[in-house]
Amino acid sequence: MTGLRLGPLLRYVDWESGSTATVWAEASRPCTVEVRCADGASGASPTFAVAGHHYALVVVEGLTPGTTTAYEVLIGDRRVWPPEDTLLPPSTITTPPVAGTDGAAAVTEGPGVRISFGSCRWAASPGGGQDPVGPDALVTLAARLAADPAAERPDVLLLLGDQVYADETSEATRQRLAARRDLREAPGAEVADFEEYTCLYDESWRDPEVRWLLSTVPSCMIFDDHDVIDDWNTSAAWQRDIRATPWWHERIVSGLMSYWVYQHLGNLSPAELAADPLYATVTASPDGTEALRRFAAETDADPARTRWSYQRIFGRVQLLMVDTRAARVLDEERRAMLDDDEARWLRERVLENPAAYDHLLIGSSLPWLLPPLVHDAETWNAALCAGARGGRWARFGEKLRRAADLEHWAAFPDSFGRFTELLRRAGSGPDAPATVCVLSGDVHHAYIAEPHWPATTPGGAPDAHILQLTCSPVHNSVPRSIRLGFRFGWSGVGRRIGRLLTRHGRTEPSPVTWSRAGGPWFGNQLMTLTLRGRNSALTLVQTKSVAGGNQLVSVLERSLTREP
Repeated sequence: MTGLRLGPLLRYVDWESGSTATVWAEASRPCTVEVRCADGASGASPTFAVAGHHYALVVVEGLTPGTTTAYEVLIGDRRVWPPEDTLLPPSTITTPPVAGTDGAAAVTEGPGVRISFGSCRWAASPGGGQDPVGPDALVTLAARLAADPAAERPDVLLLLGDQVYADETSEATRQRLAARRDLREAPGAEVADFEEYTCLYDESWRDPEVRWLLSTVPSCMIFDDHDVIDDWNTSAAWQRDIRATPWWHERIVSGLMSYWVYQHLGNLSPAELAADPLYATVTASPDGTEALRRFAAETDADPARTRWSYQRIFGRVQLLMVDTRAARVLDEERRAMLDDDEARWLRERVLENPAAYDHLLIGSSLPWLLPPLVHDAETWNAALCAGARGGRWARFGEKLRRAADLEHWAAFPDSFGRFTELLRRAGSGPDAPATVCVLSGDVHHAYIAEPHWPATTPGGAPDAHILQLTCSPVHNSVPRSIRLGFRFGWSGVGRRIGRLLTRHGRTEPSPVTWSRAGGPWFGNQLMTLTLRGRNSALTLVQTKSVAGGNQLVSVLERSLTREP
């Protein structure tokens, strides 16, 4: 009997029409997956096949703007979601009000939007046994919302990287891998192929409460390194070394294939899906495996042929999710965080029609602004690797870069400068948005950083409130020594050490300085931006274990709105 293997995941909700959404699912056999809503809206899609698995992305049409409607998933005439024995509330689709419909917000303001974000989630601790890193923020959020269906929910959940850990598997996953192959052979207890990636997504999304949460809160996703391997695309030397291993080709091809199926497709609108030639090929084929494998192999060989970055619009809020992993240029002589086409795409999206948006959000898995000592250390290291101090220092710099994960925006100094200038331009002028926020994760703690432009900056300081908002992890850990290092990185002594490093590396000064406006906070956590009109507010919640169970505790509630 055909059943639902994984999902449903509510992914895209159209904020322009308020009448369309997409729902992703994996079935156990070939079939047609139907989504049927209580308000009469519906959609159906036959599954497509990849490596023996069967997936569907259902476009639901006819939703009523400004409403919340329950839905169920059917295969044939049999309901497969929600489960018969579930104690969780119905899965729902909430659509925004649209100007001209009953209950719509004023045209000049538009509906508000609540965006929760974070990154770095172990579905289960690699060590096994009792969880040593504390409660999972996604599980805890799901439990809170399920216990109080009237509670205010996020309008969208941004997962900013490391949704799965291909290189740090749990005890349960290692047992599944060991049943397939000898773990004494490379890549050992790390995932090796597409089938093993499916195990990771099963583990990450099958928890009943997380499964319910993802079925009822729309989500946007982007990868980071652990979705493939730690330090993915750190440098050209790293890439040469990893490509020389006998297992890497299958890992990277499988990683990109699985990302396309499980994460990327749901990021796209129905119109973007309809225009995607690969999606058309895979869904039209009895078996799309080879077409998807060929695409993944060609993308690894030439990353510029594929754009993983994407744009989402939520009323008068523009979100640009940026690929800071696969789009890199690694040649030391022209090293860049984004290749030319990717950088052009970002620049055009940021600068076109600024009057249309009250807020600009840029999702970058890697923070733009780090603690100043860390930033300066990465800039110094980039200079050493580029040969600023000769060959011996360059070899030392490469070893240090890999050992200390020195590969954020600061490690691509030219890209950092261009990105900083792009943000300044985006925030300047009478039509500028009220806020420009870079949303990031990766570094296993949370903080707020605010940049400051010198009075001599060409073009002047921006008018918008520009911030780096970093939130991580959702469920992971950070050693005490690294916690101390991050705190020290903001200190006056740390800043002075950073200046010494940059002088040694003969690097140019940063075009901006920045200060810590909040944090650092350590723990499993989520940030939420609430944006309405030109007003904005930020909250940070952390998970805590208490006598009555796990709870989300408010750590920060702050307005980001600048006084006129």
